Amino acid sequence: MINVRELVAKGKGIGITNGHRLCPGCGAAIIAKMAMMVAGKNVVVANATGCLEVSTTIFPYTSWKVPWIHNAFENAGATISGVETAYRALRKKGKINRDIKFVAFGGDGGTYDIGLQSLSAALERGHNFVYILYDNEAYMNTGIQKSSATPFGAWTTTSEVGKVKQGKEQFRKDITEVVAGHHIPYVAQASPAFFVDFMRKVEKALNTPGPAFINVISPCPLGWKFDSSLTIELARIAVETNFWPLYEIINDKYVLNYEPKKRLPITEWIKYQGRYKHLLKPENQELVEKLQKEIDRRFELLKKKVAMSEDLTIEEKQ
Repeated sequence: MINVRELVAKGKGIGITNGHRLCPGCGAAIIAKMAMMVAGKNVVVANATGCLEVSTTIFPYTSWKVPWIHNAFENAGATISGVETAYRALRKKGKINRDIKFVAFGGDGGTYDIGLQSLSAALERGHNFVYILYDNEAYMNTGIQKSSATPFGAWTTTSEVGKVKQGKEQFRKDITEVVAGHHIPYVAQASPAFFVDFMRKVEKALNTPGPAFINVISPCPLGWKFDSSLTIELARIAVETNFWPLYEIINDKYVLNYEPKKRLPITEWIKYQGRYKHLLKPENQELVEKLQKEIDRRFELLKKKVAMSEDLTIEEKQ
C-alpha cells in the first residue's frame, strides 16, 4: 500500500512538474500531479486534446518528465492500445526487460463524447492500461460548451440561461456506469479532496492486469465560475452531497468507499458556482428539487448495487 507522506517527500519533479499554464486552481493539474506521483518514472502517458494537454506542452516547452504522447480528442484509447501492444511485442523479443505502465488522461469531451468509441474499443480488447478522466463537466478548452458530462441546470455557452431555458435540460451521462458495462477488472470514482483515497485507487489501477478506469471530479474555476481558492472545497462538497459518490467496481463487485454521515443538500454544492446562480432564484426552486431528486435516486441505486455485491461475496465464501 502506498505511503502518501513518502510520495509527497520524493514526488517533486516526478511525472509532471511546475511551469505549466493551467489556470490557478485547476483541478486537472492537481489530479495529474497526484496520479503521476503514484505512477513514478516507468510510465508512458497518452494525453487527449484538452486543457491538460494544451497547457502543459506549449511549444517548445513541456511540463512532463516521462514519455508523453499527444492525441486528438477522439483517439487516446487507440494510441495507448498501440503503445502497450508494441511494448508487449518488444518484451517477447527481449528488447525491453523492465516493467512499464501505461496511463491515458482525457477530459470529459475526449471521454464521454468524442473519444468514447476509441476508449470503449480499447477496454473491450483488454489492453493493460489505466485511463484517468479529469471530469470538469464541459468542453472547457474550446469555450465552455456543454458536453454529456454537464449536469442538469448548469450554464454553459451552449446551454444558456434566459427566458426560454434555464441551463442544461438533460441529466449528465453516468460514464462510470457506461465503462462498468465493459466488465473490466477495475473501475472507480474519486475526488482530489479525498486524496489518499484517490492515490490508492491509482495504485490499485496500475497493479490491476488489464484495463482500469478512474473518473475524477475536476473543479474548473473558469467554467464553473468560482474563486480558485475553493477548488478542493468544491471537490469535497461534491462528495458530501452525494453528487459525486466515491466507489469502486472490482471485477463487477461494487464497493462504497465513503458515505456522508449527514448528506448535505445540493444547494451547498451549487451556491458557490456562478454557472448555477440562476437556480437559486425562487422561481427555479422546482429545478433544484428535480436535481436533488435525481442525485438521491442515483445514490440509492448505487447502494443497492453495493448491497447486492456484498451478498454475492458472502455466498461465494460459503
